[in-house]
Amino acid sequence: MNDMATQILKHKKSIVIAFTIATIISIFTQFFVSINYNMVDYLPEDAPSMEATDLMEQEFPGTIPNTRVMIHNVTVAEALAFKEELATVSGVTDVTWLDDAVDIKTPIEMMDEDMVESYYKDNHALFSFSIEEGKEVETTDAIYELIGDDNAMSGEALDTATSQKMAGTESMYAAALLVPIIILILVISTNSWMEPVFFLTAIGVSILINLGTNIFLGEISFVTQSVAPILQLAVSLDYAIFLLHSFQDYRSQGKVPEEAMKLAMKRSFPAIAASASTTFFGFIALTFMNFEIGSDLGVNLVKGILLSFVSVMVFLPALTLLFYKWIDKTQHRPFLSSFGKIERKIVKIKIPSLIIVFLLIIPAFLAQSQTNFTYGIGEQPENTRAGSDIVTIEDTFGKYTPMVLLVPNGDVAKEEELVQELENLNHVTSVLSYVNTVDPVIPPEYLDESITEQFYSNNYSRIILQTNAGTEGDEAFGLVETVQNTVANYYEEDTHILGESVTLYDIKNTVEKDNTVVNLLTVITIAIVLFVTFKSISIPVVLLLTIQSAVWINLSIPYFTDTSLVFVGYLIISTVQLAATVDYGILLTEEYTKNRKNMTALEAIKKTINEKIFSIAISASILSSVGFILWMTSSNPIVGSIGLLLGRGALLAFIMVVCFLPAMLLVFDKWVDKTTWKANFYKEK
Repeated sequence: MNDMATQILKHKKSIVIAFTIATIISIFTQFFVSINYNMVDYLPEDAPSMEATDLMEQEFPGTIPNTRVMIHNVTVAEALAFKEELATVSGVTDVTWLDDAVDIKTPIEMMDEDMVESYYKDNHALFSFSIEEGKEVETTDAIYELIGDDNAMSGEALDTATSQKMAGTESMYAAALLVPIIILILVISTNSWMEPVFFLTAIGVSILINLGTNIFLGEISFVTQSVAPILQLAVSLDYAIFLLHSFQDYRSQGKVPEEAMKLAMKRSFPAIAASASTTFFGFIALTFMNFEIGSDLGVNLVKGILLSFVSVMVFLPALTLLFYKWIDKTQHRPFLSSFGKIERKIVKIKIPSLIIVFLLIIPAFLAQSQTNFTYGIGEQPENTRAGSDIVTIEDTFGKYTPMVLLVPNGDVAKEEELVQELENLNHVTSVLSYVNTVDPVIPPEYLDESITEQFYSNNYSRIILQTNAGTEGDEAFGLVETVQNTVANYYEEDTHILGESVTLYDIKNTVEKDNTVVNLLTVITIAIVLFVTFKSISIPVVLLLTIQSAVWINLSIPYFTDTSLVFVGYLIISTVQLAATVDYGILLTEEYTKNRKNMTALEAIKKTINEKIFSIAISASILSSVGFILWMTSSNPIVGSIGLLLGRGALLAFIMVVCFLPAMLLVFDKWVDKTTWKANFYKEK
């Protein structure tokens, strides 16, 4: 470490210049990284809905409708004219209305009422169509211009367009709120106006380089774009604080700046390495998710932690020695340096703390797995145009989710029986197929290809279902399973089903499997890091129980408040909270074991709390601020849920570390002593 520190300080100007150049290049390259807003793309390629989608694209020219438009107060003739206008909008394909389901020349009164009301009700017309992937924003803008303010639009493509528009604006808004708050917290916790600038510069450089190096990945998900930079800032800012505080301590002892920095690097390296390792391995666990949106975020966070570590251990020492006089010239009196005699109060409540937590652990563990989860991007807020349009359309026509079946062609009689059974299923409002739209008696080869191509390919027959069970939930997923079972009664194999509800059903099955794998990997890898760090069997158990209890309590709150939780957010935060907040426990436990060598357990815990609670509070307040600001500024339900869980989780972890962890260390002090290699705890004579 001494040799490395000597080389870094010897070439400090070159290092600062190199990092500056890398940062400038990264600022430009980040604009060439594509952002993917389609969650479907992150499903495994062997997921049934993905295989079905690929097959349909090969066999049929049309696509599944992903957007709906409702026009008020129109006649049938006016609706047909509007349908033609809508079809001319760039990016719009496969517009479907009543005339595609029945012979429009037949008087409406003689048609099946349920069929008609799926498309035309109380003089309101509802059109379904597809918007090409990648054209969501410009196409939905053009449609809004066409339909005006009085009519409504909804659908998956509109959700994607809305998320895409808001992502950049909301990230800027979050940063504008967050940076001043973090600066304020850092100013309160330091003795110099310039120290926070050094902290933020070191981590800011690593964040920008991380964003720029994403160009080698080609594209990242919208979740990664929204969450990763702010999360990287929150979890790695401690590294810079550790180093600069050590540097200032040695300078206050009369060391010259170069010597003070060498000693600071040597002293802070183990703490920073341990902190970075737990976070690193926690984020590594995300990369094992089959649902690759977790892997995408995990890769970026792992890369970000490595870059933050390098920036703090290489760039920050060089930068500090070049400009440390700025810190000296901007000294101010401490605004807040202690919490009074809080350690006495914490020690007094050790038994109540243990009792309360042990009473909560089992209910929290059970409740967090029973929460009502959602698996998609979520619904738009009702105070937005997109959100109010959804309500308007559903109030008139109900929920609508198209579903497509691909079955082997050639047996018209079997297909006709299947369609009749599908039409009688609950939540199926209409079925479009050759046998009930054209005529099963007429051989397809006798008709024009433009009529048959939407129903038949060389190998498959396509059947389109319109359903009102919604895109997800018990009813929607139950309908998917019912349709699968119904089709299986007629065809033994080579059948495929696709649609938004089918995709979300696959996402549900995928992430539920991921949940077990990711959580186990996180706990095991962090336990190994803690075992190596403390050379103890008991300390990893105590620390993991402390932080994991905070995670369970955090994730159980939606169950007890009867609110739904986005499963992707739940899965990510169960890893991120553990990986990011276990550092608080490490910091307190390291100091306790050091103090315990020279004093009794009670004296050691009091001294430790008095010395470390301020640092832990600063870290927790920064991480909590990051989470709550993400929650407040993001209209995207996935990003918002991650923010809320992160903000609340950081506060819970802080409470657990300063109340429950000291109680555990006191009560199980003898056990910790016996199960820790060379503990050398002080023994009273």
